[in-house]
Amino acid sequence: MPFNLPGTLVPLYALFNPRLLHPHITVADIRQLDFAALRRAGYRGAIFDKDNCLTAPHKDTLVPELEDAWTDCLTTFGPSNVLIVSNSAGTTVDPGQFQAESVSHHLRARVLLHTAYKPAYAAASAARAYFASLPSPLEPRELVVVGDRVLTDIVLARRLAQPDTFPARIAVRFASLRDLLSGRKQRSGDGPLAVLTTGVWTRESMLFRRAESALVRAFEHFSPEAKAEREGFEERFVKRSVVEAQEEVREYRFGRPWQWVGHR
Repeated sequence: MPFNLPGTLVPLYALFNPRLLHPHITVADIRQLDFAALRRAGYRGAIFDKDNCLTAPHKDTLVPELEDAWTDCLTTFGPSNVLIVSNSAGTTVDPGQFQAESVSHHLRARVLLHTAYKPAYAAASAARAYFASLPSPLEPRELVVVGDRVLTDIVLARRLAQPDTFPARIAVRFASLRDLLSGRKQRSGDGPLAVLTTGVWTRESMLFRRAESALVRAFEHFSPEAKAEREGFEERFVKRSVVEAQEEVREYRFGRPWQWVGHR
């Protein structure tokens, strides 16, 4: 995959706004999400990453273990309100959008066609434009964003609520920096619910995943209210019965030893 400059610059941005990297919820995989509870809480649509979230890397078909959960998601939100935003399918590395068409067919959901890699503001703008174009438009605050990478998927979720213009975004960053330096609680913003899936179906970029999880743990260490916020969201929207049933399955969650879900 070509060099992802927007993702590389994220740690620099996070110096001014550490909350950029913080997920609202962490789950092993989407089977643990209570889509009905999310819908009752006002979330009307969802954005999903593809590789190692719904499919194995470089595959177009859904991981079989997720079939029931994925059908539940599509039924709850409606297929048109579910969007796949990948850094492979639908991008410049997918000439002719053949992979995007294949993924859309197998996953029964639209794949966003975009030229900028997540978490670029252009990618966020393209996703916003899709949901704004629906017969019943969705705002960012009505979305759930699910992915397995902090520096791309979680940051994309945060940026969906950011202003479109560069000067307005700079003003938001300076406000966040003032909050940080003054010790005031940082603002969460009026954006999507960011969900991090911590299990992987195929080992990939494991060193980067370790580094990302360390950044999240460090932020929660210095910002206990952020950890409490995450635990509160998980209490509301995570199926505890599924979590308990998967205790014997290898998974990684913040604060536990590094382990994997799925194929070894």
